[in-house]
Parts: sequence; structure tokens; C-alpha cells
Amino acid sequence: MFGTRPDRDAEVVLVGRSNVGKSTVMRELTGHDRFATGGSPGVTTEPNHYDWAPEDFLITDLPGFGFMAGVPEDVRERIKTDVVRYIENYADHILVGVLVVDGKAAVDIIDRHSGPDEIPHDVELFGFLRDVDVPTVVAVNKMDKVDDRDDRLDELADRLGLYPPWQQFDHVIAPISAKRGNVEPLNEAVRHHLHEQGRDDLFKFF
Repeated sequence: MFGTRPDRDAEVVLVGRSNVGKSTVMRELTGHDRFATGGSPGVTTEPNHYDWAPEDFLITDLPGFGFMAGVPEDVRERIKTDVVRYIENYADHILVGVLVVDGKAAVDIIDRHSGPDEIPHDVELFGFLRDVDVPTVVAVNKMDKVDDRDDRLDELADRLGLYPPWQQFDHVIAPISAKRGNVEPLNEAVRHHLHEQGRDDLFKFF
């Protein structure tokens, strides 16, 4: 199980496969660059907490899951289990769960892992967050590399069980390019869910 979490009442968590840019998203949201990023998957192996202690609030970047080159399968499975347990343990404190996916690759990865005995990690985690009543935003990252933007987002919405067009779920699907500093759709979606929970006081962070 992961190490110590700061004792804070309100939290936003970032989850997703390895190498989709979670740590870059975290850096953009917080304005701080102390979060490790890298070209190789699995750089983040423990939760990265950004703690606003006076506000009783933190943002947490949870380790990436799924295939990681050079990382044994048992380690990958343990990380995924720890991510799920973390969310279960702190679900009452998590105001928003942000599932980060790679806009260019997500649909292909989901399709590759769909089958009678297999639920793709992204679809499974999206459903899990909602099952534990954590309002969920899908941050569709690296959209600057996507040509057929609306088609690709419609396909992703469909795979997640959301009826296209994707625009009617703009509080759920947020197309962003974190490396280019474009995360405003994510900020807007997070603010929507914070407002629903009466936490407009946290808008200043998004």
C-alpha cells in the first residue's frame, strides 16, 4: 500500500495509464515543476501530493498503471491494486477524479483490450470512479497531435458508455494539451464538479 497521505479533507486525484502525461497535467494545475516526468513509463511509483495545508486541500497524482517496459507484471498489478485501494479508502474526501488518457492512442488501446473476458483499464477505472461516487473528468491529453479531433472524442465517449456527440459531456470529457499549457477545458470541468459540491472556494486553484 502507498505511503502516508497528508490528512486533508478535500482532494482531487489524477489517475491513468503510464506515459499519458499525468505528471505534466499535475505540473500545469499546480504551477510547480517538482513532479517527475519522463519519456519512460512508470516514473511515478508513489503518489505525488501537492498540499495546500491552510486550505485543507490537496491534488494527488497517483502512479500510472498498465504496461510499463521493464516493469514485471506482478509489480504492475500491485500498483493498480494500490491505486484502486487508495481511491476506495479516500472516496469520501475525493471531490473529483481526473482520468488522464492519451487522445491519440486511447481508443486504439481500449479496442485492443476489449473482449469477452477483458475490460480495458481506462474503461474499468472510469466505471470504478463513478461506482464509488467520485465525480469524474476524462482529461484527453496530447490533443495537439490529433487531426480528426471531434471524431476521435466521439469514439472515446462511445467507448466510455457516453452517447456522442462528446460536446454534451463537456463536464466529463476535457480535451487538453498539457505540454503546451492548454488545460483550461480541464479546469472548467473540475470547477463544474466543485460547484456541484458547494466548493467554489477551491476555484482559485483551477
